[in-house]
Amino acid sequence: MSKCLGGNFPRNFLSGNIPSEWASTKLEFMSLETNMFTGTVPPELGKLVNLQNLRISSNNFTGRIPDFFRSWSQLIKLEIQASVQYSLHINCGGGATTIGGVKFEDDTDLGGGAKFVPVRPNWGTSSTGFFWDTNVTSTDYIANNASILGMENSQLYTHVRLSPLSLTYYANCLADGNYTVKLHFAEIIIRGNRSFFSVGRRIFDVYIQEKLVWKDFDIVKEAPGVDKVVIKVTNAVQVTNKTLEIRFHWSGKGTTASPRRGIYGPLISAISIEPEFKHSKTKTYILVGVSIGALVLCLLLIFGILWWKGCLVDSQTLREEVLRGLDLRTGFFTLTQIKAATNNFDPLSKIGEGGFGPVYKGILLDGTIIAVKQLSSKSKQGNHEFVNEIGMISCLQHPNLVRLYGCCIEANQLLLVYEYLENNSLARALYGPDDDPLNLAWPTRQKICLGIAKGLTYLHEESAVKVVHRDIKTTNVLLDQDLNAKISDFGLAKLDEEEKTHISTKVAGTIGYMAPEYALWGCLTFKADVYSFGIVALEIVAGKNMKYRPSENIQCLMDWALVLQQKGNLLELVDPRLGSDFSKKEAIRMIKVALLCANPAATLRPIMSEVVSMLEGRTAVEEVILDPSIHGDEITRLRAFEEQFDQSTAQGSSASGSHSLVRSSDAPWTGSSVATTSSDLYKVYSS
Repeated sequence: MSKCLGGNFPRNFLSGNIPSEWASTKLEFMSLETNMFTGTVPPELGKLVNLQNLRISSNNFTGRIPDFFRSWSQLIKLEIQASVQYSLHINCGGGATTIGGVKFEDDTDLGGGAKFVPVRPNWGTSSTGFFWDTNVTSTDYIANNASILGMENSQLYTHVRLSPLSLTYYANCLADGNYTVKLHFAEIIIRGNRSFFSVGRRIFDVYIQEKLVWKDFDIVKEAPGVDKVVIKVTNAVQVTNKTLEIRFHWSGKGTTASPRRGIYGPLISAISIEPEFKHSKTKTYILVGVSIGALVLCLLLIFGILWWKGCLVDSQTLREEVLRGLDLRTGFFTLTQIKAATNNFDPLSKIGEGGFGPVYKGILLDGTIIAVKQLSSKSKQGNHEFVNEIGMISCLQHPNLVRLYGCCIEANQLLLVYEYLENNSLARALYGPDDDPLNLAWPTRQKICLGIAKGLTYLHEESAVKVVHRDIKTTNVLLDQDLNAKISDFGLAKLDEEEKTHISTKVAGTIGYMAPEYALWGCLTFKADVYSFGIVALEIVAGKNMKYRPSENIQCLMDWALVLQQKGNLLELVDPRLGSDFSKKEAIRMIKVALLCANPAATLRPIMSEVVSMLEGRTAVEEVILDPSIHGDEITRLRAFEEQFDQSTAQGSSASGSHSLVRSSDAPWTGSSVATTSSDLYKVYSS
C-alpha cells in the first residue's frame, strides 16, 4: 500500500487491530467502517499527514479518541463511533480522578476568548468572552486553589474552570430519559479574611437544558463561605435528543476587581450526571460525525458556491451524496413520508409561498405537525441557499429559533422540514386582518420582544457557529402556541468565520429593516441585526408596520418615534388597541432600547446580550436623543434606491409592503417583489 492514495475496505469482516504499518503510506482517504476491528487506534497513524477522510465507525474500538486527530489540519471528515452513555462525571479544570469508584474525566484543555472543544466522543465545552482590565492568557481560564483545602474529596475542588461570560458543557450520546444533575462548586479564589481580598462577589446564572435554574447564584452565600463545598442538585432533567446542556452565564452582577482585576464570571468545580431509570449494561453504538469545524464551514460555503454557479445542478446523485456527507445535525426524511404528511402536496395544505417555493403544513404518522419548505425548480437562489440554510440551522438550537427537523433530498426534491408554529408570524399578529382573533396583550409583547433578543444573543455570542441573520423582521419571527417568539429563515445568514470588522459580500435584506451602513455601503457586522431588532421592537410597541406614516411630514415609524422622543411624548407611540392596559415604565424602556438599537451609528448600538439585560431591567437604558432630520437623510437615500427598484421591475408590490434586495459588487441594485419575500416561511399580512 506504500503507493496507494486510498484504502476502501468497508463491510469486509476484517478483524484484529489496525496495522501500524499503514502509517508509512501516503493515504489520502481510508474507509474501514462496518468491520470487526478491535483495540485502540494506533498512535502511529498520526504520521498520515496527507489523510483527508477517515471512516472507522461501526467497529469495536476501545479507549479515547487519539490526541493526534487535533493536529490533523488537513482532515476534512472523520467518522468515529461512541457508545451510548448513561452517566457522565467531569472534574472541571482538573485532571482525571476516581472518587468512590466513580471516575471523573479530565478537563484540562486550555480556555480562550471563544473556544469550542469537541475533541471527546461523549462531551465537549464551549466558552466565550475576555476578562476585562487585565492581561490574560489561556491558562487564566483554569484556576488553582489559593490555600490548603480541607474538605472531603478535595481533588474535585483543587482546580476550577472559569469563564468571563458564558461557559457551556455538552453531554452527548446520552440515552433518552430523565437524569439527576449535580453541580459541584467551591470558591477558591475570593478570600474570606477581613481584607480587600474578601470583598469580592461572584454572581452568575445557571441554565440546564436552556432553562434558568438558579439566577444570581453566589457560591460564597450558598456554601456559606470560601473554600467550602456546595453541591446543587436538579432532578428530572429530561434528555430527548441524546444531548444535555449545562450553561453558566455572567450577566454583569457582582464585582470585577477583587481580589484582583478580572475576577468575575462563572466558576464550576465538577459535574455529575446520573440516570433516574434502569438500563441495560450492554453497549449499543451510534454514528457520530466529527468534522474539523473551520473546514466544515468552508465546505458548506464551497458547495453553496458550486450550486450557485450551476456546477453541480445536473448531477442529482452527486448532490445527494454531498448533502449526506456534510454530517449535519438533522434527520433525513423520505419523499414517501413527506407526501403522506402533506397529502401529496395538496394545495389545501399550502400555507405560504417564498423564494424557495411553496410551504406546506403536514402531519407525520406519529402526530407531529410540520412545515415543509419545497425548493422550487424555478428558484434561482434555491440550491445555493438550500445548502447554506441546512448548514446554518442544523448546528443552531435554541428555544427562540425555529427548529429544523430535517430535510429530504430524494429524487429531484429538495425539502426542508421545520417545526410547525401554530400562530403564524409576528407580522400577522401585529397588523394582520381584522378578523384574526389573536390579541397581543402587553406582557405577551414584552415576552416576544425579549425572546427575539435572546435568540439573537445566542446567534451572535453563544452558539458554536456565530451567525449574522441579515434579515430580521416581523415576518421572520414566528409564534408558537404559547406565543413564544422563534426566529426563522437562516437562508440569508452569513457565518462570521473570522474576527473581521466587517464582511463585504452580497447585500440581501429588506428595506426599512436594513442598517444604513449595510444597505448603503455593504458593511455587515452583528450590529446590522441589532438595528433590525430595534425596528422590530418599535413595531411590537406600536402595533404598526415599519412603513407607517401618521402624516406626510413623517417618513416611517422610526421617524415618528424620534419626533415623539424630542417632544417628550414617547407613550403616544404605544398601540392604542392596548388602551391603558400596559406598564408605562416597561413601554418607555422598550422604546428607548429600540431607539438605542436603531442608532444610525453602528458603534453606538449595544450588543444583544446588553439588550437582553436592559429589557429585563437589570441594566439602565442610556437614552440617546437623535435628530429626526439626520435620520431622515438616511431614509431619503434609501427611498431613492427603492424608487429605482420600482422603476426597474414590472412586478407589483409585495403583500408586506417591503422589498427583498440583492446587490453584488459588480452589478447594479436589483429588487424583487413577490407574494411573500424569499425569507417568509408563512403567509403574512401587513398594513
